Amino acid sequence: MRKVLIAASLIALAACTPKSEEDRFVDELMSRMTIREKLGQTNHPAVPSEIITGNEKCEGVLESIRKGEVGAILNSPGLEANMEYQRLAVEESRLGIPLLIGYDVIHGHKTVFPIPLGLAATWDPGIVEGAARICAEEASADGINWTYNPMVDIARDPRWGRCAEGSGEDPFLSSALAAAYVRGYQGKLESDSEILACVKHFAIYGASESGRDYRETDMSPHRMYNDYFPPYKAAVDAGVASVMSSFNDVNGMPATANKWLLTNVLRDEWGFDGFIVSDYNSVGELSRHGLGDSGQVSVAALDAGLDMDMVTAGLLKYGEKALADGKISMKQVDRACRRILKAKYRLGLFADPYKFLEKSRPSERQFTPEHRAAAKVAAEQSFVLLKNSGILPLEEVGTIALVGPLADAGNQYPGCWTSAASRSHPSLLDAFRAEKGLNVLFARGSNAIEDKGLEKSISGDYPYPRDSRPAGVLIKEAVAAARKADVVVAAVGELAYASGESASATSLDIPECQKKLLRALKETGKPIVMVLFNGRPMSITEEDGSMDAILDVWFGGSEAGEAIRDVLLGRSNPSGKITMTFPRNVGQVPIYYGMKKVAREAPAGHGFWRYNSNWTDSPTDPLYPFGYGLSYTSFEYENPVLSSASMAKDGSVTLSVTVRNSGSRDGAETVQVYIHDIRTEGYTRPVKELKAFRKVFLKAGESRIVEFEITPDMLSWYDVDQYNLRGSSKPLHAEKSLQSGDFEILVGPNSRDTLEPLLLELI
Repeated sequence: MRKVLIAASLIALAACTPKSEEDRFVDELMSRMTIREKLGQTNHPAVPSEIITGNEKCEGVLESIRKGEVGAILNSPGLEANMEYQRLAVEESRLGIPLLIGYDVIHGHKTVFPIPLGLAATWDPGIVEGAARICAEEASADGINWTYNPMVDIARDPRWGRCAEGSGEDPFLSSALAAAYVRGYQGKLESDSEILACVKHFAIYGASESGRDYRETDMSPHRMYNDYFPPYKAAVDAGVASVMSSFNDVNGMPATANKWLLTNVLRDEWGFDGFIVSDYNSVGELSRHGLGDSGQVSVAALDAGLDMDMVTAGLLKYGEKALADGKISMKQVDRACRRILKAKYRLGLFADPYKFLEKSRPSERQFTPEHRAAAKVAAEQSFVLLKNSGILPLEEVGTIALVGPLADAGNQYPGCWTSAASRSHPSLLDAFRAEKGLNVLFARGSNAIEDKGLEKSISGDYPYPRDSRPAGVLIKEAVAAARKADVVVAAVGELAYASGESASATSLDIPECQKKLLRALKETGKPIVMVLFNGRPMSITEEDGSMDAILDVWFGGSEAGEAIRDVLLGRSNPSGKITMTFPRNVGQVPIYYGMKKVAREAPAGHGFWRYNSNWTDSPTDPLYPFGYGLSYTSFEYENPVLSSASMAKDGSVTLSVTVRNSGSRDGAETVQVYIHDIRTEGYTRPVKELKAFRKVFLKAGESRIVEFEITPDMLSWYDVDQYNLRGSSKPLHAEKSLQSGDFEILVGPNSRDTLEPLLLELI
C-alpha cells in the first residue's frame, strides 16, 4: 500500500511541476501534427548530390519536404541549395517545421585541419576544440547546422581505415578529445556559428573483426565499459546533441537494433537526452543481418531506441501500418518525434529557420587568413618526429633533392572526408620553391602505387598526378637528383583515400614501388629525410633502419605543404606524439600499450622463448610505442615524488616531477602519467593505463616542476556484473569499482620510457 501511495505522490508532483518553455512549445506543435508528419520527423534522406557516402539512393526528396515528411537532410554542402531546401520546409509544408541540415564536417570544411588521428597527436584539447570551432563556423556559413562528428571509436587495429577519423587507441586521451570536439562544434548553441554535434559510431565500431569496415564485433562487457565506452560517455557528459548508431553487429545484435546499447546504456545509465540517428541506411541493412524485411527492421530499430532513420525511410513507409497492427505504439513515435523537435528548438531553428542562411557569410567566414593560420599551427604540432640521426632541422643545406610520389601531390594533403574543401592546397614542392635562397631539385621517383586501376579507385575526387614513364626511368631520375644534392627529402606513403571509410588494408607497408625508390636512394650514400604521409600506423621497420630521419605528417590539411617545410627547416619544433602504437609488421596486430599482463610474458628484447607469449619470427615490442615522439631538443625527467605514499578513498595526492629542456632549442613536451593496479580482486587490469597528461613549453635550459593531482577516480575501474549476461531479466549494468591496495604511479615521455614507478597505497 505504501508503494502505491509513493507512486501516486510522484505522479502528482510531476503533474504540477511547471513545464519549460521548450516543452510547452513542442507539446503545442505536436498536438497539431498528423501521424504522418510525426513519422516524417524520423526521416533523414540524402539529397541528390555528387557526394556519395553509401549505395542506397533517395527518391522524391523535394516532394517529401513539401509534405512535411522530412526531419533532416544530408550531403548538401552548398548555401544556395540549403536555402532552397529550408525554404521548402518552412514555407511550403503545412506546419513549416524547419530542417536539420547535416554534413560530414570531420576535420574541416573549406579550411582543412589535419585528420583527427593527426589532431590527436598534438595531445592538445585546446587545438582540437579550436579546430572544431572553425569547422562549425565555416560549415554554418553554408547553411549546415549539424555535423556527424566526432568519431570517437577506439582503434587498436591499423588495418581498419577509419582509424584516421578517430583519436587512437587510448580511452582516456580519446575521452578528453571527444569532449573538446563537442565544445568546439556546439558551444552553447546560441550563435549562428554553433552547430549540433553527433558522436559516432555507437558502439565499438573500431573493433570490427580483421579491421574490415561494417564487420561484426564480439567483446566482453568488461572490455566495453573500460576500454571502448569511455569516449562516447565523455561526449554525452559534454552535452552532445545526437548520437549515431554503428553499422556493426555487437555481440550478436546489430547496434542499430540493439536495445541494450541504445536504451539501457545510453539512456538509462548515461542519461543521454538528445536524439539517436542511424548511420547511412543501417536500418535497411538490418535485413541483410537477417532481422526481417524492411518493415520489421524499422520497427526493431524504433523499439531499440532509435529516433531518426538516415536514408532508409522505414518508419515513413511502414509506420502507419505498424501502428495499426500494434507492432509499435504512438508513445514510441511521439518520443522519437519529440527528441528531434527539441533538438531543433535548442538550435534556435523555430525562432529563426534561416539562422544559418545568409548569403554574405561564406565570403566572410570561410578559408580566411585566420583560419588557415590556425590550420597551419595545428599541422605543425601534429607532426611526429619518429627518428632523427641529427640531420634535422635542415638549416644549413645548399641543395635539397625533393623526391617521392607525394612531393608534388598537394591535393592529397587534406586527407579523407574533405569533399567541401577549397581545392587550393600548395604541395611541399610548391612550398620549397617559394623559399628564397633554397636550391631544390625535384624528381617524382615513383608513382604512389603500381596498379593504375586501384590508384584511380582510391583517388576519387582527388586524382593523383601519375607519371606514365617506366618505373626504372623514374628511379634513375631521382637518383641523379640525389647525387647532386646535399640531402634528400623523400615524400612517401599512402594516398589520401587509402585510409578512411571502406579503406581497410591487409598490408601496413609502404607500397613496394616506393620501397624500391627508397632503396635506390639509400645506395647513393646521401642522407635521407623520409616524410611519411599516412592515415594509420604503418609498418616501417625497414625504413626505420635505413632512413636518417623520419617525420610523420599524417594528412596535414590545407596548409600542410608550408607546415612541413617550416618544420623541416627548423622554424617550428615538432612536438607531436603518436596515439596509436606502430607495429613492426602487420602480424603483430592488434598491438597496443594497454594490454593485460600474462603469466608467461617473454622479457622485452628477448629472442624466441618457447612456452612463453611471443612470436617465433618477430620481437614482441612495437616499432614505436604509444605516446612516442621526438623533438629537435631533448627533455629530461627528474625527481618524481608523491606528496604522500597513501591516499584515502575520498582524498587525493600530488605527483610532482621536474622536466628539464636539456637541449639548445625551445620546445614543447607532453608529460604523461600512467597507473598500474598491482593486485585486483575479481578482474584483471592492463599493465599501464594513461590517466593524465600535460603539454608544457620550455625554453632551452629551462626546468619546471609539473604537478598532477592523483584522485581516486583515476584508480577506479568498471566492475561488470558478469552474472547478468545469462538467465536474468535485469539488464547488464556496470558501476565504477574502487578497491583498496597498492598502485604504481608512472610518469614519462611515452608509454614505454617511464621512470621507476612510485608506490601508492589506497586505503
